[in-house]
Amino acid sequence: MDWINAIVQGTLLGGLYALFAAGLSLIFGVMRLVNIAHGDLIVLAAYLGLTVVAGTGVHPLLALGLVVPLMAGIGYALQRGILNQTLGDDLLPPLLVTFGLSVILQNAFLELYTADPQKMNAGALETASVALGGLSLGVLPLLTFAIAVAVIAGLQWIFYRTALGRAFRAVSDNQDIAQLMGLNKRHIFGLAMALALAVTAIAGILLGIRTSFDPTAGSARLIFGFEAVIIGGLGNLWGTLAGGVILGVAQTIGAKIDPGWQLLAGHVAFLVVLAVRPNGLFPRISG
Repeated sequence: MDWINAIVQGTLLGGLYALFAAGLSLIFGVMRLVNIAHGDLIVLAAYLGLTVVAGTGVHPLLALGLVVPLMAGIGYALQRGILNQTLGDDLLPPLLVTFGLSVILQNAFLELYTADPQKMNAGALETASVALGGLSLGVLPLLTFAIAVAVIAGLQWIFYRTALGRAFRAVSDNQDIAQLMGLNKRHIFGLAMALALAVTAIAGILLGIRTSFDPTAGSARLIFGFEAVIIGGLGNLWGTLAGGVILGVAQTIGAKIDPGWQLLAGHVAFLVVLAVRPNGLFPRISG
């Protein structure tokens, strides 16, 4: 039963990792942009949530009502004002710019919030649990996994069932032809980043409820996000969820064997998948 519990807990943890990764997967799928600052943007959302909770006294989950549109606005402005100027055949400029953004964000967090770890208080939600077949499952991990599935299903619906999704796919497949057909690729890219950071806002709030965070916490979240995306397959949203689950299960099984192996086991699982399937387990098929 202990091993089953480890697998179930790892699966639920994978939901959080999938939320870390969903924004990365979306913007790579649309723009082929690798965002080094993604982890720090998750932490930004957590700090914004902390600020809203401290200022208004609302529950952290209700703070999503403010943080999600605010992060979406930041994403659109960031893409239109800075990142669109870096896009092109060379992958280096966006890497350098987002690395610089990461450094700026970390130092801003230090100045505004100090280096002390912070955490949002969600009250009884943090400790509530339900019994299922001899297992005790936390309500917060269950809620996080359910939100992850809902978010990825929503993104999949937007991508393949709406006019905005058709625009995303058009500019992803061929920017020049999309421009000739009347699509403003800069605006479409801005909307893609806004959507990605709206998802990032959800991930940041849930991170801030689940565990403490500090100005340097973004680096680990970026790594987990990248690993989930690459395990699942670049640009494949459901693959991102599968990648998050695989990463989470590997970590909990590693921790079960030896507490010091938790992070190592996740990295080893990532390397094994990369060695066997360099394109990920479920690479997106064009067309």
